[in-house]
Amino acid sequence: MGLSGRVALITGASQGIGHACALKLAEKGVSIAAVARNREKLDELVQAVTAEGGKATAYTADVADEEQVKAACKAAIADLGKIDILVNNAGITRDQLVMRMKRADWDAVLNTNLTSAYLFIQHAIGSMLKQRWGRIINITSVFGQTGQAGQANYAASKAGLIGLTMAMAREVASRNITCNAVAPGFIQTAMTSGLSEELKTGALQHIPLGRVGTPEEVAACVAFLASDEAAYITGHVLNVNGGMLMG
Repeated sequence: MGLSGRVALITGASQGIGHACALKLAEKGVSIAAVARNREKLDELVQAVTAEGGKATAYTADVADEEQVKAACKAAIADLGKIDILVNNAGITRDQLVMRMKRADWDAVLNTNLTSAYLFIQHAIGSMLKQRWGRIINITSVFGQTGQAGQANYAASKAGLIGLTMAMAREVASRNITCNAVAPGFIQTAMTSGLSEELKTGALQHIPLGRVGTPEEVAACVAFLASDEAAYITGHVLNVNGGMLMG
C-alpha cells in the first residue's frame, strides 16, 4: 500500500480503535508515534510493535492541553524525523440529557474530541507541508451524523470533526495532503463495553449486518485512507457501521 517508511502520529493509541490503528499501520511498515494519557498501556503497545520488528515511540499527553500537544508533536518529529500521517482518534464520553448536563462535561468532551484534533493538525501540518505529502484522518462517529439522545456533547464534537475534515481537505489539497474521516458505528471497545445489555441488544436491531464491529475493521479503513491507493480521496467520510446509516 506504499506505506513503508512513513511516520504516523496516533492519538488515543493506548486502547481500542487507536491501538488497532497503531498495530495495523506498523504492520504496513509505518513508524508509530503513540499518544495517550496511560503510560503503561502505551509501553505495552510499543513492546507489541517492536516485537514484530516495527518501530514505535510513546508520548504521554492530555490531548486537551495545548502545551502537551505541542510538546508531543515536537518530540515525535525530533525522534522520528517527520509526521506523514495524523490519526485524530482520542475521544471520551460524558453522557447526560442536555437539561442536566454540566458545563464541565460539555467542555471536556468538546476539548478532547474536537479541539484536540485542531491542535494536533496545527502542530503536525508543518511537517506535511514541508514534504508536500500528508494524510490527516479524523475518527468521527455515526452519532455525529445522526445525533443521539443523551449525547449532545459527543454528537456535537463528532459532527464538528466532519466539518473540520472538509475544511482541512480544501485548505491543504494543493499541497498533496488529504484529509478524511472514518465514522465507526457500534464497535466493540472499552467505551461500548460499559453499556447495558438492553442498550446493546437494541443497537443490534438497527445494524443490518446483525453484529458489532471490531477495532481492527476500523483500522483497516484508516490504513487504506493513509495509503497511496487513496490519493484521490479527500474530504470524505467513510462509514464503518454495518449498515446503520445509509444514503
